[in-house]
Formats: sequence, structure tokens, C-alpha cells
Amino acid sequence: MQRVIGIGETVLDILFKNDQPQKAVPGGSTFNSIVSLGRAGVPCAMVTQTGSDHIGDIICDFLRKNGVSDEFVCRHPNTKSHITLAFLNEHNDAQYEFYKDHATDLLDNRLPSMRSEDIVLFGSFFAINPVIRPIVGKLLREAHEAGAWLYYDVNFRKNHIADLPDVLPNIEENMRLASIVRGSMEDFEYLFGLQDADAICERVGQYCESLILTDGARSIRVFTPDGCETYPVAQIETVSTVGAGDNFNAGYIYARLRGIDDQSARIAMAQRWSQDVCRQIGNNISDELVKQLKADVCL
Repeated sequence: MQRVIGIGETVLDILFKNDQPQKAVPGGSTFNSIVSLGRAGVPCAMVTQTGSDHIGDIICDFLRKNGVSDEFVCRHPNTKSHITLAFLNEHNDAQYEFYKDHATDLLDNRLPSMRSEDIVLFGSFFAINPVIRPIVGKLLREAHEAGAWLYYDVNFRKNHIADLPDVLPNIEENMRLASIVRGSMEDFEYLFGLQDADAICERVGQYCESLILTDGARSIRVFTPDGCETYPVAQIETVSTVGAGDNFNAGYIYARLRGIDDQSARIAMAQRWSQDVCRQIGNNISDELVKQLKADVCL
């Protein structure tokens, strides 16, 4: 099976319900996706940075235990790991508070050599952060030039709107390098001030021909050179929405790795993974889904 390389930030997520801590688990958007893929038996590696503290030890151990290589995790002395607090409301949707110092972001350790058969998943602020952009941009360009398949999850947060003038060129380059872009309606409202799906498609289409546009519990739209397809989102009772989009990404990539070319089947797999995570407190697919996936492979 092909290798999946994740490029993104790593944090310790602390989940709260009714203002009481419920669980602490390593996370980060790309990190969540890669760990779920590793749990499903996919060869994975994570390019990231974390502290030299005890939290960093927890994060690296968590990667290894879930089948993900930590050989490209950058850890420097006297750096502290990032923390995210996720507060679940009455609908179990999360509001986030971030405790990070992006000025301490480092990425000067060993990096992977990109191959044509690789799949590269990247996104969030880590993929556009000016501090590490020279390294991340070079790695993405190498992957693109090698013929790798690149999946870009925009995942642009409201708290970075003030940074937009500095990072927009990086976002645009990411879209040009990507084989497919996945973003939410909210992402593109923050980025471009657009609230219309067709207008978003036209704007993104200047850089990348394929776009997956999500809108929370509303329908998913997929724009490709063949046109636009709309897919309904099944309504489920959620325990937590933390990691929902991340595992949508992982499920879509997993379907591609399984040789599934039909777009509706890929979206169905992506939703299967996303919904599984929403039924629990945690960032990754459940043991039950892992067993189901492995049984499917054996059929």
C-alpha cells in the first residue's frame, strides 16, 4: 500500500463538557487524520514539530502506538508543546482556545524524500505559517514535482484573519500544488468573503480543478472538471464534533488507497469515518471501525 505523509501541527487537545475536562489526547488537524489512517493499517509518517517536554513524549509515543512513524517529528531542547482547549456546547459542537507560540515553530530536522507514489496531506496554519514556510513550501514543491498526490485541507481559523495579508500567497500556492482542495464554507468566507458555492468554486478553480466543499451538517459539494455533484450528509446524534473534518479527509484518502475511483463511494467512506468519530469523545476512528475496515480488506 502507498505511504501517506502528513504535514501539520501537533497539539495536546483537552476536551471540556460543562466546563469540566473530559479527556486529553494528542491532536492537530493533519495529525488526527494520519493517526486514524495508521490505525487502519496504512503506512504513515508525520512531519511536525512538538516540544521537548513530557507532552512531546506523549505525542511521539501516541504516534508509534498507532502505527505512524515519528522519524520526521522535530523536537528541540527548551521548546514547549502546544495545547488546545475544546469546549463542547449543548449540541456537542466545539469552540476552541489555542495556547501556542508560533514564533517557536521549528522544522529543521530530517525530512522525507518525496516519491511519485506518495500521498501528502497538509493544511491548517502550519502549512502557511511564514516562520516555517521556506521549509514546508520546498517540501510541498518537491512532492508536486515528484508526481505525488497532494490533498490540501484549508482549515483556516477566524483567529488568523489578521495574518491573511501575509499568508494568502502561501494559501494560493498550496492550492496550485494540490491535486484536490478540501475546505468549508466558513473557510472561504474568512479567506475571500464568499458565501456562494459557485463563486467559491470559480475562485478556487483559478488554482486547482478539484474542490470538496463542506458545510457542517449540510450537503457536500464536489467540483471537478466533469462538473459538480452534491451529496447529502446523514444526520446522526453526536457526542463530539472534534476531529470530524479531519477524519473525513482520512476516510477520503483511505478510499483512494483502496482503489475506489467512484466519487460517491469515496464521499461515503469519508462520511463513515467522520461520523464514527462524532459518536465518541476522541480525535480518531474507533476500535470497532478499525476491525470493520480490516475485515473488509480480507473479503
